[in-house]
Amino acid sequence: MKRIIIFLTLLTALIAAPVLRASGNAGQHGDADGSKGRLDPKEIIFEHLGDGYGWEVPFDHHHRIPLPIIVFGTDGLHVFSSARVADGRTYDDGGKLFRIAGADSDHKGKIVEIVDGKEVRPVDISITKNVCALLITVLVVSCLMLWLSAYLKKNPFKAPRKGLGGIEALVAFIYDSVIKPTLGHNARRFAPYLLTVFFFILTMNLMGLMVIFPGGANLTGNIAVTLVLSILTFLVTNIFANKHYWKEILWPDVPLWLKFPLPIMPAIEIFGMFTKPAALTVRLFANMMGGHMIVLVLTVLIFIFSAINPVAGAGTTIVSLGFSIFMLLIDVLVSFIQAYVFTMLSTIFISLAHPEEEHHHKEKTVDESVGTQIREALVGTPRQTI
Repeated sequence: MKRIIIFLTLLTALIAAPVLRASGNAGQHGDADGSKGRLDPKEIIFEHLGDGYGWEVPFDHHHRIPLPIIVFGTDGLHVFSSARVADGRTYDDGGKLFRIAGADSDHKGKIVEIVDGKEVRPVDISITKNVCALLITVLVVSCLMLWLSAYLKKNPFKAPRKGLGGIEALVAFIYDSVIKPTLGHNARRFAPYLLTVFFFILTMNLMGLMVIFPGGANLTGNIAVTLVLSILTFLVTNIFANKHYWKEILWPDVPLWLKFPLPIMPAIEIFGMFTKPAALTVRLFANMMGGHMIVLVLTVLIFIFSAINPVAGAGTTIVSLGFSIFMLLIDVLVSFIQAYVFTMLSTIFISLAHPEEEHHHKEKTVDESVGTQIREALVGTPRQTI
């Protein structure tokens, strides 16, 4: 427990470092109107929660690990390092000028092309911080699953230990307690997708709690990422749905006047098809964004109160540090819970798309069980017969 507290304390200090640097820069350079010592909490918080063309270096607010910028400008493809447009510089690539738009631009923080003195937004397919984090997450999850698969193939009757054993325990837990009881005989069919979703979200959540490379990207706090995951669940649910599901959607078992001539119930059912992925999107996004934002707000409070009174700043530092460590502990738990909830809800939505199949399968299972019990009562169990 002591090691966990020490680790989270260092983690909180790393989170506070970029904010400290930013507040120092505000005091040294001032704002555009020449004022000194002004700290913009909103700008600092959303800068660290948002995307970017580079990866922040701990303890240094100005320097970033450069990432490739790939854009289709007015004359075709351009590829260059983000270091060439860092710190507000303009880069000349074969006669075409590119820069990152400033705070007063409609394209703030985005790469733009300068055409006749105006900023034009090109087609941007750059490897940004979030894109790079997604690729790293895919690599991490793939390596872990291939490692586990290779071990189990080599040692089919031997349980793995330590970290690999924990991964196997998670796989067994999600499959045996969520997927199999809910989907029944369809469990093996949809388990690869559902297990991939669980480990993908869990890895993104945990890496988001890290503040140094390769962590620090707030992927699940980005609504575009959670929306794509929800759309995937929506597609899997509806593409592989059976005829009974579509009958309940388009012609449900309700009084005729509720579906003809005005399709009241079908309209409600179709609307419900789209509210399910919307709920998945907002649930994951809001919970993960909220956790990151609370830690950053607690950190910024230190510098706000320090600017008012040094004594108040010292007291706030102790309180904020304690609450930040507590929130990081909660975020670790929330990371697992949100991955579990997303997987569980996706499993339920998929099972609802196979209503009649599941009903017949359960009836068949019950009939077989009852038949076995009757047969054993009449002829006896194999041991009794012997």
